[in-house]
Amino acid sequence: MSRQAIFKNVRLVASFIGPINLPSTIIRNLSSRNGKSNPSPLISQQHKELGLSKISRPNETINQKRSRLIYQSRKRGILETDLILSTFAQKYLHEFSEQELQEYDELLDSPDWDIYYFVIGKKPVPQRWSNSDVFRKLHQHVKNEGKVILRMPDL
Repeated sequence: MSRQAIFKNVRLVASFIGPINLPSTIIRNLSSRNGKSNPSPLISQQHKELGLSKISRPNETINQKRSRLIYQSRKRGILETDLILSTFAQKYLHEFSEQELQEYDELLDSPDWDIYYFVIGKKPVPQRWSNSDVFRKLHQHVKNEGKVILRMPDL
């Protein structure tokens, strides 16, 4: 198996299992493409460590984006985060502006446990999300002040 194929497989596996500690030589090799690093500010720290870049979707319509975000909110991998984000998406995504959808899309790039701990108040909210209306709505949604029994929405 070629060196490129090995690194491609490592990136693929790592994208499914989340952040992992890799030796610095692998990180260096994964974080460069053709010897050039990719310093895009839109890449999350987790993606930087693995050399993965954010997927560009230039031709995605607003309805396609809503559908994708609803699906990504439901299929996270951690039940607690699935429940929070899927019920939030069902309640709010249909009324979000394009800018709010973009902000929510960026929030979904965060690891599941981080999102969970941020919204329940067990971890300090990063500066990026402290003034976010989307995050504020999500935090309010998690409080469930109406004591409504939440269940996963149907797909």
